[in-house]
Amino acid sequence: MVVTYGEAVNAHHTTRERAAVPGAASLETVPVRRAPLLARVTAELASTMDAEVAADRLARLLVPALADWCVITLVDDEEPRPERRHLRDIASRHADAALRPAVAEYAAARIAALSDHSFLVGAMQRGEPVEVRAGAVDALKGVLRPGRVHDLVDLLDPTWLTVLPLVRAGRTVGALSLFGSSRGAPTGDELTTLRQVAGAAALALDNARLYRQQRDVAEALQRALLTEPVQPDDLEVVVRYRPAGESTQVGGDWYDAFLQPTGTTMLVIGDVAGHDIEAASVMGQLRSMLRAIAVTTDEGPASVLSRLDAAMRALRITTPATLVVARLEQTAAERERGVTRVRWSCAGHLPPMVVTPDGTVHALDGRSHGPLLGIVPDSRRAESEITLERGSTLVMYTDGLIERRDRDLRAGLGELRRALTRVGRDELDALCDALVAELPAGVGEDDVALVAVRLHEQDADPAPEGAVSP
Repeated sequence: MVVTYGEAVNAHHTTRERAAVPGAASLETVPVRRAPLLARVTAELASTMDAEVAADRLARLLVPALADWCVITLVDDEEPRPERRHLRDIASRHADAALRPAVAEYAAARIAALSDHSFLVGAMQRGEPVEVRAGAVDALKGVLRPGRVHDLVDLLDPTWLTVLPLVRAGRTVGALSLFGSSRGAPTGDELTTLRQVAGAAALALDNARLYRQQRDVAEALQRALLTEPVQPDDLEVVVRYRPAGESTQVGGDWYDAFLQPTGTTMLVIGDVAGHDIEAASVMGQLRSMLRAIAVTTDEGPASVLSRLDAAMRALRITTPATLVVARLEQTAAERERGVTRVRWSCAGHLPPMVVTPDGTVHALDGRSHGPLLGIVPDSRRAESEITLERGSTLVMYTDGLIERRDRDLRAGLGELRRALTRVGRDELDALCDALVAELPAGVGEDDVALVAVRLHEQDADPAPEGAVSP
């Protein structure tokens, strides 16, 4: 049913009555010039999962092919009653470039100005197109509250309008509002084409909605797992996480920084294979188990990794992961000397980098490089150790920071070293921002996790022998 206003006010045309209208035919009889339009709409909308991008593409395809100007509306929430749902005009277009700012202003203002009996809400409630085939200026003013929006209607001067709801699986996800000023109202063929376009648009926008929901849930899960790091005295700890923007924004990369019972600081960077909810789930398990092992045993990096391997085997966790665990230790004598020892063990992960106070950069390769977690659960884990002066910076990262399709890991490590030579003595926040902005591939290739620690000056009070502080 199409609800038509104008010269035939409140006349309701049933599907059977419309079939008697010349040109109200099936898609097969749509003129050839319409068929390519439908193909383009389907292709353009299927190639993006961003609702705003899809709506903008749709507006450019509809104008001027089927209307002089248009506005595309999206439903932003899950409230089932259309009149109570949050509507948002997300795209607009006018065939006349000079009038595009006016259409954009109209789109920004009209939702707030809608009356309860507006054409937009009516079409969405009934799930059927609404047409005003003549006198559209007066008709629009009749359903819009007075104000600036009335002036814009006068300026845009539509002679007709058509509102088509975007319905997918019984759910209205938005609407198309089309207007004409210099052309006649849609013919039967054109209205049939518009219905087909609306179907394709509804599918694309609903997919974008579902994708957005999955992405938001996944990102919330990831952020919940990646908690704020500990900030011991005389240490500055900065972390960064950047999801792969074109995925569901969740993966297996993680960082961690926490204290063991004796006061030692434990640092972790890891990467579970995969970029999906399963990888994030395994990541959460490994992170929690590693924390529990490190806190309850107070053991060093190699022992913690060995116990984590054993736990994975016992729980039949078979997803492999790379990992570096580092511990900052300091005796009273070392404190007096102004140095801190770093002990670390690596399970197939990229080597941490150190920037010394004079700006020298070197990788912590050592003898601690062992197999990935979950691959050889009985393997013995080794440790390496280095002594760092106060003012040194330790940087741990996942492969998303340095790996690209157009460069291998060796080249990426070289670029990281050069970047740290340039920014390694900057403020730690600025250093991390620079690395994440400059080194990774474009958003969408891989997640990036990063933890950086700077050793600041300490007071002269010695720590108890064997304790670790920072």
